Amino acid sequence: MKFCSRFISPALLLLAAMVAIPCTAQDWVRTGSNLGNAAIRLAAADFKPVGNDPQTPALKAVFDATLYSDLGNAGIFDLVSKSFAPQAMPGSPQEINLAQWSAEPANAAMVAFGALSATNGRLVVYGWLFDTRNAANPQVLGKQYNEVASEEMARTVAHRFADEIIYRLGGGINGIAETKIYFVSSRTGSKEIWEMDYDGQNQHPVTHLGSISLSPRISPDNTRLAFASLGREGWSIRMFSLELGRLVSFPAGTVGGSNQSPAWSGDGARVAFSSSRSGDPEIWIADATGGAPHQVTFFKGPDTSPTWNPKTNAQIAWVSGRTGLPQIYIMDQDGSNVRRMTDGGYAVSPSWSPSGQFLTFSWNRKYGPGAPGGQDIYVMDIASMRWEQLTHDAGSNDFPSWSPDGRHIVFERQIGGRTEIWTMLADGTQQHALTEKGNNFMPNWSWK
Repeated sequence: MKFCSRFISPALLLLAAMVAIPCTAQDWVRTGSNLGNAAIRLAAADFKPVGNDPQTPALKAVFDATLYSDLGNAGIFDLVSKSFAPQAMPGSPQEINLAQWSAEPANAAMVAFGALSATNGRLVVYGWLFDTRNAANPQVLGKQYNEVASEEMARTVAHRFADEIIYRLGGGINGIAETKIYFVSSRTGSKEIWEMDYDGQNQHPVTHLGSISLSPRISPDNTRLAFASLGREGWSIRMFSLELGRLVSFPAGTVGGSNQSPAWSGDGARVAFSSSRSGDPEIWIADATGGAPHQVTFFKGPDTSPTWNPKTNAQIAWVSGRTGLPQIYIMDQDGSNVRRMTDGGYAVSPSWSPSGQFLTFSWNRKYGPGAPGGQDIYVMDIASMRWEQLTHDAGSNDFPSWSPDGRHIVFERQIGGRTEIWTMLADGTQQHALTEKGNNFMPNWSWK
């Protein structure tokens, strides 16, 4: 994996020249996710409405908009603008004219199309993906969905069809259209844990504790949320069951001191967190039920914000202040083989990529009295320790979290007195806000 000139800073360009490393454009974002490869020219036709049920037009509008948005957000397609697409709405393979879609101005290599109906309270969708340049055998994908007729289900079916397309055309990597993002919001008057769809839709609170809750971390099986919460006895690690809709016991998180920043191992068997129960804040690990807690760091100065290598479950990255200002470190899960990753400034909030190859984190490289700088999101290749800045000159950016496909990063951005959740592709492009009400913090992307 090599960092390339169109993304790299002048200092790294000089380094690259010195070591004479050959470089092909966008190699560094090829994280096993197809991001950075040549984009496939894809068209998404509006689906053909079938029948006279009064629900059909509204459900079709939701479905069409959601499918188009999902494909546009994927990061691997050159999506044909609706203004360039033919006005036809082919509802079946017999109705599509491939030459119409492959010709200018659409110039599509692939086209998604189908039919939608709402009948007797059921939403029925037929969807196809065709290769426009393979007239003899054009079908790449064909799917049928039959669900309860509702706008929510129209969005869900569109998400599922989009993810099927992304999986087929994106190197066999699952799409993220049905994933969730968990975050902290103060819009109800207290800082509670909230949930939303990956695209910012369906925002709603999960907890109602009336206190301060921070650092939500969803379990790999999407059944439990670990987070830090302030109670009568100080900061504790709490566990919320999404299946039961209530808090469940996690005894390791309530034993003395200040307990913060939980993190799940990729197998869901352990939770790492920061605790000051032994004096300084140190990294501790417990099993998923809160048993067998044990300390793994033993240095003077705060240690916090652990994140596991999800590929191996054998390493932890974290933030340590043992040398003064906080820096990013990596260690084995037993605390051995400590390696410092950042070389100065103020580095916090690491998140490990699904591939195990990269870290993303927040870094103010010019931190210090009188030194101008900004808090921005960076990505680093762990093996080479080469990094690249993803955000520039846009507020204070913190708490990045990887999407499970490795193509996206969600993060917190503060501009003036407002803090919102933003998302971007893992190369720093397509940045846009997901929240706009109240103040919102500390996002965490679900594992699937």
